[in-house]
Amino acid sequence: MPDSPVNSAREAGSDLHLELSPTGPRRAAVAAALREAVRSGRLAPGTRLPPYRSLAVDLGVARNTVADAYAELVAEGWLTARQGAGTRVAARVVAKPRRAPGKAPDRKVGAVAHNLRQGQPDATSFPRAAWTAAVRRAITAAPHDAFAPGDPQGRPELRRALAEYLARARGVSASPDQIVVCAGFAHGLRLLFGGVLSGPLAVEPYGLSFHRGILADAGVRTIPMGLDESGARTDELASHPGLASRRGAGGVLLTPAHQFPTGGPLHPTRRAAAVDWARGRGGVVLEDDYDGEFRYDREPVGALQGLDPDHVVYLGSVSKSLSPAIRLGWMVLPPHLVEAMLAAKGLREAWTGVTDQLALAEFIASGNYDKHIRRMRQRYRARRNLLAVTLAERAPHIAVTGIAAGLHAVLRLPPGTEASTVRAATRMGVALDGLATFRHPDSPQPHRDGLVVGYATPPDHRYRPALDGLCRALPPPPAA
Repeated sequence: MPDSPVNSAREAGSDLHLELSPTGPRRAAVAAALREAVRSGRLAPGTRLPPYRSLAVDLGVARNTVADAYAELVAEGWLTARQGAGTRVAARVVAKPRRAPGKAPDRKVGAVAHNLRQGQPDATSFPRAAWTAAVRRAITAAPHDAFAPGDPQGRPELRRALAEYLARARGVSASPDQIVVCAGFAHGLRLLFGGVLSGPLAVEPYGLSFHRGILADAGVRTIPMGLDESGARTDELASHPGLASRRGAGGVLLTPAHQFPTGGPLHPTRRAAAVDWARGRGGVVLEDDYDGEFRYDREPVGALQGLDPDHVVYLGSVSKSLSPAIRLGWMVLPPHLVEAMLAAKGLREAWTGVTDQLALAEFIASGNYDKHIRRMRQRYRARRNLLAVTLAERAPHIAVTGIAAGLHAVLRLPPGTEASTVRAATRMGVALDGLATFRHPDSPQPHRDGLVVGYATPPDHRYRPALDGLCRALPPPPAA
């Protein structure tokens, strides 16, 4: 078996950085620096040290100085020396755990045995073999200019693949020239409000506080809309405070395929109302299609962007469909906004790697992305079904909503029980969020207690125990 990179480095007696005290005898300074390197964990047990002649040259000291320091540490038990094996850090040395300078030690507030937080796909299902093959094919076929400074619009291979895929699978109307690659939805939001668009921005009454923070940092005022069983109240945009009196500015941010996090698609009349408002006021609709591929009980709801490509900015990423570790997303922009977006990004791509772009383009073009989506749709549907069946059996008084699509469900709780249920779940080792976590602080929407339960994250063998912990944390049924 070939040596790992770590073992190979150890065997070679690789370069060693030591900082010597500027005062005192040189031998003592070398010995002290080596002791600290071992004690701190920078030199792991078994690491082979450089030959003393090499280290003496690097440190600018006499060879005998290093040889004497090595001998001293061998005598003390820090190092071992054997003919033909060189000088190594002793295997019995116990190093202190290393941490970044200035970082406080980790504190465990409570052990998390089961992660039921929303927004994370099943990491164990990442298609390693297919992705590795896509990387190999993409790099082999890539033109030489792919390895020059990156184009801020994104590699043309990826933009072409995305244009075809989004048109076919999501009903998006776009040419490759309208697509700008970014590092995900949050990055796209920063770019849009970093010189392309201006506020104010109407938003849904529930959403990620992280996204609201990005907008606030950009000086954008967010104005929450109402929400009912048909989705966000886009029918009220024309008379919305802060938007109705302005023309040529402002927008609305929507999750029309699957409202986040309460669930449910935006009703067709509400979709039309959003587009009509944008046309009439010169505004723009931002469409966050965060999990549009994952629908279980009917055909996927197509993108709102197809209704009016000139007034809708469509944003997507692979964070839910593939992995958040692959920092790739995309914006499909109205043609008149493309140049402004490229100016906001700058002359060279600074966020997304070319190799990942090429690999994703190949992954999509080969059909492996579609295969992965279909496979994960089946897996998440089974997870969703098990959640619903388990709650029906063990907690029939708890309503489960928002389960026609996505990677999470919302559990409706009796009034006044949300905070205590989250605390009970924490004691059970179950990590999840209350619905109030996602509520806009200025929302006109009366809050209903609930839990947002992600069913995608736990590995298969941990999912049933996670549901058991969840059920034990839920409030009991009301007294008869």
